This record gives sequence, structure tokens and C-alpha cells, in this order.
Amino acid sequence: MKKSSGLIIYRKKNSKIEVLLVHPGGPYWQNKDENSWSIPKGEVTRTNTNLERINANNISSQKFASENEVRIGSRLSSQEFALLKNTAIREFEEETGLKLDEEDKKKIHYLGEVKSSNKILYIFVLEKDFGDDFEIKSNLIEIEWPPRSGKIIKVPEVNKASYFDLKIARQKLVNYQKEIVDKLIDKLLKSMVK
Repeated sequence: MKKSSGLIIYRKKNSKIEVLLVHPGGPYWQNKDENSWSIPKGEVTRTNTNLERINANNISSQKFASENEVRIGSRLSSQEFALLKNTAIREFEEETGLKLDEEDKKKIHYLGEVKSSNKILYIFVLEKDFGDDFEIKSNLIEIEWPPRSGKIIKVPEVNKASYFDLKIARQKLVNYQKEIVDKLIDKLLKSMVK
């Protein structure tokens, strides 16, 4: 199963929680909106890493998990945890062009995992408000378009990003990521009652 890592950014605005989602670039996605957005994420690419041992079900659900809780609960080495976190940060910055400073990176916590039919997505979370007028500058990727044509074109991996309240975010996220909203709500509610 493929392993990916992503970062969900949230903010508090007008007494609501909003999350930052990205929309994929390219002709296939250009007219799609609902069930099409995602959190910024990417494949964990280092070889010889035994990520099969990661199991978010073993992680404390009382609050955002610290590195030690993740490592102890899932038997991750510091190196494996750092690889997942660094992948999430790298992919966020590549897909959006937005930069996180060292203080932001210290505030990133592990949220959990979601699965699709062929992928496990490890999710990290950060509270940060980039404002309403931020601009993204995504990296370019090569795709074959039209499919099976042999013609390769370059498109931005992400063509837009925006904050959405949790209800709308759930509608916009691709199906296997909808659970991320529930995990975020659960963690935020539990952190409020501490």
C-alpha cells in the first residue's frame, strides 16, 4: 500500500473553524468541485522505511499526539516520524508555494490516518491563518493528456487553494479524506475539555 503524508491547516474565523484545502490542476479536474479537493499531501518516497508499523489506532486520542506519543504508540523511530512530518511540510510548501517558518513547524501535531483502497494518508495539523487574499504558486507536474495519447503536458499540481468551513470542506474533499474533518473536530473538542 502506498504511503502519503499531508498537512491540514485550520484557522478560527468568525467563531467557526475553517480548513485550507487545495484543488488539483490539469484538464481532468478543471470542471470538478465537490469531492475533488484535498489537503496538501504527497507520497513518502524514502526507500527501506518500515512504515507498515505505523498504526494511528494506537495513538492517544485525548489531544493532539506529541512525537513521543506517536512513536511509543506505533513503535515509530524518530527517523520515521521525522520523515512523515517532513514529507507533509515539503508537500504543503511545494503545492501551495506558502512557507512555514520554524515556529509554525514546531506547532505541527500528528492527527491520525485515513485510508483509500490503495493508500494510507498520515495527517499532521497546524493552526495558521494565511488571510483571505493569499496567492498560491504550485509546482508543475507532467501528465499524459488526453489519456493514452502519448502526449505529455505540464500542469500545476494545484490550481487553487481556499479556506472552507467544516461543513463545506466535507462536501469538497475527495471521499476518502472526508474523515479528516471528523478527526479534526474530535481532537479540537477533546482539547477544549482538558
